[in-house]
Amino acid sequence: MHSSSRTGIRTLVVAGLIVLGVVIGLVLQNVWLGLALALLVAIVWFVGFESRRGGNAGIHDDDDDGVRL
Repeated sequence: MHSSSRTGIRTLVVAGLIVLGVVIGLVLQNVWLGLALALLVAIVWFVGFESRRGGNAGIHDDDDDGVRL
């Protein structure tokens, strides 16, 4: 998969999450809450997407004590 298509996928997903957040916000009668939830989900998705892309998904290290980032 080319870099430009990955960028396109990321852009579409983030745009879709923002639209979904606005819709959820309208249902809850608070658009800012919907946008905040969409932003939170987008950040979590982005970290997971980049982790999988970098080959770091599912790595378990018994010696890692959580101090190293």
